[in-house]
Amino acid sequence: MTSLQQTFDRSLEILFELIRIESVNPTLVSGGAGEQAIAEHLSGLLNSEGIPSELQPVAPGRFNVLAAVQGSGPGPRVLLNGHLDTVSIAGMKRPLVPVLKEGRVYGRGAQDMKGGLAAAVAALLALSRSKEDWKGEVVLAAVADEEDLSLGTTWFLEHWPQDRPFDFALVLEPTDLEVATAHKGFAWVEVTTRGKAAHGSRPADGVDAIRLMGQVLGHLDRLDRDLQSRPLHHLLGSGSLHASVIRGGRQWSSYPDRCHLKYERRTVPPETRETVETEFRQILQTCHDQDPHFQGEASLVCAREPFEADPEKAVLQRFYRTARSQRPRHVGWGSVSFWTDAALLAAAGIPTLVFGPRGAGLHSLEEYVVAEDLGDCAEIIYRFVTQAQPD
Repeated sequence: MTSLQQTFDRSLEILFELIRIESVNPTLVSGGAGEQAIAEHLSGLLNSEGIPSELQPVAPGRFNVLAAVQGSGPGPRVLLNGHLDTVSIAGMKRPLVPVLKEGRVYGRGAQDMKGGLAAAVAALLALSRSKEDWKGEVVLAAVADEEDLSLGTTWFLEHWPQDRPFDFALVLEPTDLEVATAHKGFAWVEVTTRGKAAHGSRPADGVDAIRLMGQVLGHLDRLDRDLQSRPLHHLLGSGSLHASVIRGGRQWSSYPDRCHLKYERRTVPPETRETVETEFRQILQTCHDQDPHFQGEASLVCAREPFEADPEKAVLQRFYRTARSQRPRHVGWGSVSFWTDAALLAAAGIPTLVFGPRGAGLHSLEEYVVAEDLGDCAEIIYRFVTQAQPD
């Protein structure tokens, strides 16, 4: 019979399998494989282990994997959340070949976040083999599209039965084994300035849309410096912004009639999407007031709110104590800077934490996760579930 420890340690084997399957988000990278192949593989793995799983189509060719294990009777319902998609593999030497070296597993998605997902799967396998030892239900939602618009978790929440509420959710993003109760939000804004096309030799006939955008960029620069000079949050510090993409002009000898800017604004509590909208409206009004030739418009393309949980909540305290009892040298309270689907789960009223293995290289050309943390994360989930009692 397979021991519990052997089941926890299977997380490393599962991670290797997941890394080998390309799952680049196709809305971020044209030609990316998306989640279908990896979802089918994970569903097949769970089914082969006696855990019924369901493929949930959230967009053409893009799927969530949903699986659940019930204990010996009624009890808390726990959600394990992780995403299947990755960012680009361009520029990486061997992104789909997992390599274990000096205790680290390298490969695209190793840290973000196939490592955490593998730990969640191993925990689910262990729980399915010891159903008599615990009560309640554990649900795994391995979701699509977290790296872009979070279609997967949004779809999952919209379709989950309201008469089956969750008592706790754990998002297995990499946190360096810190129990994270907060992370930043983000907003994507598009700005267009409009000039007047003319021959470069006739300045009286033309209005330079790129120079008009320069005015906007100047105000954005001042806003960013002001934001970072006054931290608002005790864990997350300050909000910030950066220019992401800019396009304008047609040829050397013409005044450009249009310039288009995309910028990202990172937010911290208590900032909201309304905060961002107010900022860019004020900037456009100031530009117009200062320059009669200024014509511009802006729109909020996407906004995701920051995440913050109350660490005093009983179920969150219980998870923290479980994790710290397993890894006392590394586990502590903390936060992460990047956005996760935890914000969506918390907004749905689910007590939520972010917790995952150590590693480095998020979205970079060399990404790794610490191998020993995978089995430990799986065991922490298992201990938390099997020791849990309703509040």
